[in-house]
Amino acid sequence: MFKVNESDFEYRFGDSGPKYLMRGPRMNFGVVVLQAGQDFRDHLHNVMEENFFILEGELEFRVADQVLTAKAGDLVHVEPGEAHYLRNASDAPAKAVFCLAPFQEKDKVDL
Repeated sequence: MFKVNESDFEYRFGDSGPKYLMRGPRMNFGVVVLQAGQDFRDHLHNVMEENFFILEGELEFRVADQVLTAKAGDLVHVEPGEAHYLRNASDAPAKAVFCLAPFQEKDKVDL
């Protein structure tokens, strides 16, 4: 067993982007914040499925040819091989938990 605190880690882009709280050995787990108007570019994972649980605000997801808006309390599941793009189209920050499994050291493909 171990414990970490979100404040011990940094977002990839300063005040936004992903923040990994755990990487492996069986899954990745973290939080992502997108400020109003920000997005996270298209990418996919070859082996890992990815789940997003929205904590605050709203995020627009484009997965394959589908677009949906997820709000606090919603879970979005993305299958391996499905390209996905996230965007905060609102005027307030959005925050979500993300989980990727099964763990792969290098599985992300930027599109």
